[in-house]
Amino acid sequence: MKKNNPHPTLSEVARKAGVGTTTVSRVINGGQRVDPKTMARVLRVIETLRYTPNQAARILKGDRTRTVGFIIPSIADPFFSSCAEAVQAIARAHDSSLIVVATQNDTHAEIEGVNVLMRHRADGLIIAPANWQSTALRNILQQATMPVVAMDRPIAGSTIPSVVADNFIGAQMATRHLVEHGYKRIVCLTGETTLYTIRERTRGYREAIEAAGRPCILDTSIKDYKSAEYAIESMFAAANPPDAILTLKNSATIHTFEALQKHNISIPGSVALLGYDDFELAATLRPSISVVQQPTEEIGRIAAELLFERMLDSQTSSRPAGRSRSQQIQLKTRLIRRSSCGCSPAVA
Repeated sequence: MKKNNPHPTLSEVARKAGVGTTTVSRVINGGQRVDPKTMARVLRVIETLRYTPNQAARILKGDRTRTVGFIIPSIADPFFSSCAEAVQAIARAHDSSLIVVATQNDTHAEIEGVNVLMRHRADGLIIAPANWQSTALRNILQQATMPVVAMDRPIAGSTIPSVVADNFIGAQMATRHLVEHGYKRIVCLTGETTLYTIRERTRGYREAIEAAGRPCILDTSIKDYKSAEYAIESMFAAANPPDAILTLKNSATIHTFEALQKHNISIPGSVALLGYDDFELAATLRPSISVVQQPTEEIGRIAAELLFERMLDSQTSSRPAGRSRSQQIQLKTRLIRRSSCGCSPAVA
């Protein structure tokens, strides 16, 4: 007894529908130049046989894989998870799937992720580079045949377009706000100083604090709760403690808030707190946390839209994807005034 083939071929579909394999291929790829009645018959056979195109064979022929790579430091970070949601929505609208690779800001894991996506022939890539100044990363992406867009952090020395927030202006705005409140000793707490975003935010803090004639007090040791608690303990044990703290990342803000609460240091009574990046509970904590808010979903959405534009351009142009004109889209941030900086909650 002859068993049914669990994986019907294109030839079987053609034979069953009474057409040539070219006609079946045209139906699968949109039905151009196919008679409507013939198309309907072929589609019925495809459904009956449960035929699915051999994706591997289509890739070898140069067809799109309908996959997009998204390389980010962490899917646990609310900023990047929100970006991923926005990127996935755009990918779905273009009938594509999203492959997410998390690197934990490890440059070796990042390059391996790029190589994996290239081997699987992803149609395009969005990346938040672990090291934005990496020559190795720049070279591999510049030579890639797939279009690439950098997000949150540019790729230095490359023509790869990027979508970033105005980190410098955001931190400058936050520092000026604390100065306008009358605070004299404004400490900036941060870590991961090699990151482009942290570098730009630190630069914004320095510029604003020096312009105001205040002392620049920068602590770059913050990497977890323990380091944040140690920094708080040290600062408030000193003879001249700070009267305001600016944190440059949402995790640093949370750790600092927890340490201040643990040591019964009143916010904003004893020290004001203003963080960079909004987070889910910032508005509901007591006191509520003032923040610089990034347009997170917009960053992801615009990066994805830009990538699909470049993918379309690469299909209709002979110019290699990595050789296009350099472009950076910079999006504005907002200062969200809440209680922790000394503002009235009603202003939020």
